[in-house]
Amino acid sequence: MNFVLRSAVAAAATLLAFSANAASPATTIFWKDLRPAGQQAAEGPGLPMVAAKMPDHGETLSTNLDGKTVTLTGYALPVDRDGDLVYQFLLVPWTGACSHMPTPPPNQIVLVTMPKPYKLAKAYEAVSVTGTLKPSMEKSQLFILDGVSIVQSGYSFSKADVASAETVPDAVVVPQANPWSFMKK
Repeated sequence: MNFVLRSAVAAAATLLAFSANAASPATTIFWKDLRPAGQQAAEGPGLPMVAAKMPDHGETLSTNLDGKTVTLTGYALPVDRDGDLVYQFLLVPWTGACSHMPTPPPNQIVLVTMPKPYKLAKAYEAVSVTGTLKPSMEKSQLFILDGVSIVQSGYSFSKADVASAETVPDAVVVPQANPWSFMKK
Protein backbone atom coordinates (compact mmCIF):
# COMPACT_ATOMS: atom_id res chain seq x y z
CA MET A 1 0.00 0.00 0.00
CA ASN A 2 2.84 2.38 0.84
CA PHE A 3 4.35 1.71 -2.62
CA VAL A 4 1.03 2.53 -4.33
CA LEU A 5 0.68 5.76 -2.36
CA ARG A 6 4.25 6.83 -3.20
CA SER A 7 3.68 6.03 -6.87
CA ALA A 8 0.48 8.09 -6.92
CA VAL A 9 2.21 11.04 -5.24
CA ALA A 10 5.14 10.82 -7.69
CA ALA A 11 2.75 10.70 -10.66
CA ALA A 12 0.81 13.71 -9.32
CA ALA A 13 4.07 15.67 -8.81
CA THR A 14 5.18 14.85 -12.37
CA LEU A 15 1.80 15.95 -13.75
CA LEU A 16 1.96 19.21 -11.77
CA ALA A 17 5.48 19.94 -13.02
CA PHE A 18 4.41 19.20 -16.60
CA SER A 19 1.35 21.51 -16.37
CA ALA A 20 3.43 24.28 -14.78
CA ASN A 21 5.88 24.11 -17.71
CA ALA A 22 3.07 23.94 -20.28
CA ALA A 23 1.37 26.99 -18.81
CA SER A 24 4.55 29.03 -18.55
CA PRO A 25 3.96 32.67 -19.46
CA ALA A 26 4.89 33.90 -22.88
CA THR A 27 7.92 36.15 -23.29
CA THR A 28 7.21 39.41 -25.11
CA ILE A 29 9.63 39.88 -27.99
CA PHE A 30 10.17 42.70 -30.46
CA TRP A 31 10.93 42.77 -34.18
CA LYS A 32 14.66 43.30 -33.55
CA ASP A 33 14.72 39.96 -31.67
CA LEU A 34 13.98 38.14 -34.94
CA ARG A 35 17.27 39.31 -36.40
CA PRO A 36 20.29 37.23 -35.36
CA ALA A 37 22.91 38.93 -33.22
CA GLY A 38 25.88 40.26 -35.21
CA GLN A 39 28.66 37.74 -35.52
CA GLN A 40 32.20 38.87 -34.79
CA ALA A 41 35.18 37.48 -36.64
CA ALA A 42 37.05 35.09 -34.33
CA GLU A 43 40.79 35.43 -34.53
CA GLY A 44 43.46 34.38 -32.11
CA PRO A 45 45.61 31.44 -31.01
CA GLY A 46 43.92 28.23 -32.06
CA LEU A 47 40.98 30.02 -33.68
CA PRO A 48 40.72 30.24 -37.45
CA MET A 49 39.89 33.58 -39.02
CA VAL A 50 36.23 33.68 -40.05
CA ALA A 51 35.83 34.42 -43.73
CA ALA A 52 33.71 37.37 -44.76
CA LYS A 53 30.20 36.21 -45.54
CA MET A 54 28.02 37.12 -48.46
CA PRO A 55 25.58 39.99 -47.96
CA ASP A 56 22.57 38.91 -45.94
CA HIS A 57 19.21 40.12 -47.18
CA GLY A 58 17.28 38.88 -44.16
CA GLU A 59 17.64 35.17 -44.91
CA THR A 60 19.61 34.54 -41.70
CA LEU A 61 17.22 33.67 -38.90
CA SER A 62 17.60 33.81 -35.14
CA THR A 63 17.41 30.31 -33.68
CA ASN A 64 17.56 31.31 -30.01
CA LEU A 65 13.74 31.65 -29.92
CA ASP A 66 13.05 28.31 -31.64
CA GLY A 67 10.31 26.45 -29.80
CA LYS A 68 9.78 29.19 -27.20
CA THR A 69 6.36 30.58 -26.33
CA VAL A 70 6.46 34.25 -27.25
CA THR A 71 4.19 37.21 -27.91
CA LEU A 72 4.89 39.51 -30.86
CA THR A 73 2.80 42.51 -31.89
CA GLY A 74 2.60 43.64 -35.49
CA TYR A 75 0.21 44.17 -38.37
CA ALA A 76 -1.90 41.39 -39.90
CA LEU A 77 -1.91 40.96 -43.67
CA PRO A 78 -4.40 38.21 -44.64
CA VAL A 79 -3.17 35.28 -46.74
CA ASP A 80 -6.19 32.95 -46.42
CA ARG A 81 -9.55 34.52 -45.66
CA ASP A 82 -13.26 34.20 -46.19
CA GLY A 83 -14.85 37.63 -45.82
CA ASP A 84 -13.73 39.02 -42.47
CA LEU A 85 -12.67 35.58 -41.15
CA VAL A 86 -8.92 35.04 -41.52
CA TYR A 87 -7.42 31.53 -41.35
CA GLN A 88 -3.81 32.52 -42.01
CA PHE A 89 -1.97 35.85 -42.18
CA LEU A 90 1.47 37.40 -42.36
CA LEU A 91 2.53 39.40 -39.32
CA VAL A 92 4.63 42.35 -40.49
CA PRO A 93 6.35 45.27 -38.70
CA TRP A 94 4.72 48.12 -40.65
CA THR A 95 1.43 48.92 -42.35
CA GLY A 96 1.42 48.54 -46.11
CA ALA A 97 4.29 46.03 -46.08
CA CYS A 98 4.19 43.47 -48.90
CA SER A 99 1.32 45.04 -50.81
CA HIS A 100 1.75 48.82 -50.99
CA MET A 101 5.33 49.26 -49.79
CA PRO A 102 8.58 47.34 -49.95
CA THR A 103 8.47 43.81 -48.56
CA PRO A 104 10.38 43.39 -45.30
CA PRO A 105 13.21 40.84 -45.28
CA PRO A 106 12.13 37.24 -44.45
CA ASN A 107 13.45 37.52 -40.89
CA GLN A 108 10.92 40.32 -40.32
CA ILE A 109 7.83 38.42 -41.55
CA VAL A 110 5.97 35.75 -39.55
CA LEU A 111 3.39 33.37 -41.05
CA VAL A 112 0.57 32.92 -38.51
CA THR A 113 -1.93 30.04 -38.50
CA MET A 114 -4.66 29.84 -35.87
CA PRO A 115 -6.71 26.82 -34.70
CA LYS A 116 -9.89 28.81 -35.42
CA PRO A 117 -10.37 31.81 -37.71
CA TYR A 118 -9.76 35.34 -36.42
CA LYS A 119 -12.27 38.07 -37.27
CA LEU A 120 -10.15 40.81 -38.82
CA ALA A 121 -11.68 44.28 -38.94
CA LYS A 122 -9.30 45.50 -41.66
CA ALA A 123 -6.05 44.59 -43.39
CA TYR A 124 -3.04 45.76 -41.40
CA GLU A 125 -4.96 45.66 -38.14
CA ALA A 126 -2.60 45.76 -35.14
CA VAL A 127 -2.62 42.36 -33.41
CA SER A 128 -0.67 40.53 -30.71
CA VAL A 129 0.17 36.94 -31.50
CA THR A 130 1.13 34.40 -28.84
CA GLY A 131 2.41 30.94 -29.65
CA THR A 132 5.42 28.78 -30.26
CA LEU A 133 7.80 30.47 -32.69
CA LYS A 134 9.52 28.35 -35.30
CA PRO A 135 12.21 29.56 -37.71
CA SER A 136 11.23 28.24 -41.14
CA MET A 137 11.35 29.78 -44.59
CA GLU A 138 7.87 29.66 -46.12
CA LYS A 139 6.44 31.18 -49.28
CA SER A 140 2.92 32.61 -49.31
CA GLN A 141 0.82 33.87 -52.21
CA LEU A 142 -0.87 37.21 -51.66
CA PHE A 143 -3.70 38.27 -53.92
CA ILE A 144 -3.53 42.05 -54.18
CA LEU A 145 -5.27 44.55 -56.43
CA ASP A 146 -2.63 44.53 -59.13
CA GLY A 147 -1.97 40.78 -59.17
CA VAL A 148 -0.36 38.04 -57.17
CA SER A 149 2.72 38.51 -55.02
CA ILE A 150 4.91 35.78 -53.52
CA VAL A 151 6.21 36.70 -50.07
CA GLN A 152 8.81 34.74 -48.13
CA SER A 153 8.50 34.61 -44.36
CA GLY A 154 11.30 33.49 -42.06
CA TYR A 155 9.25 32.40 -39.04
CA SER A 156 5.92 30.80 -38.29
CA PHE A 157 3.41 30.47 -35.48
CA SER A 158 1.03 27.52 -35.64
CA LYS A 159 -1.95 27.16 -33.31
CA ALA A 160 -1.44 30.80 -32.36
CA ASP A 161 -3.62 32.92 -30.12
CA VAL A 162 -4.44 36.27 -31.72
CA ALA A 163 -5.78 39.36 -29.99
CA SER A 164 -6.43 42.88 -31.21
CA ALA A 165 -3.78 45.40 -30.11
CA GLU A 166 -4.02 49.15 -29.63
CA THR A 167 -0.51 49.86 -30.89
CA VAL A 168 2.65 48.15 -32.07
CA PRO A 169 5.33 49.21 -29.56
CA ASP A 170 8.25 48.88 -31.96
CA ALA A 171 6.50 49.61 -35.25
CA VAL A 172 8.85 50.46 -38.07
CA VAL A 173 8.14 53.79 -39.74
CA VAL A 174 8.93 53.57 -43.43
CA PRO A 175 9.58 56.95 -45.05
CA GLN A 176 7.17 57.74 -47.85
CA ALA A 177 8.69 58.61 -51.21
CA ASN A 178 7.50 62.06 -52.19
CA PRO A 179 7.61 62.82 -55.91
CA TRP A 180 7.50 66.56 -55.12
CA SER A 181 10.48 66.57 -52.76
CA PHE A 182 12.57 68.51 -55.31
CA MET A 183 10.37 71.56 -54.80
CA LYS A 184 11.25 73.94 -51.99
CA LYS A 185 8.76 75.95 -50.01
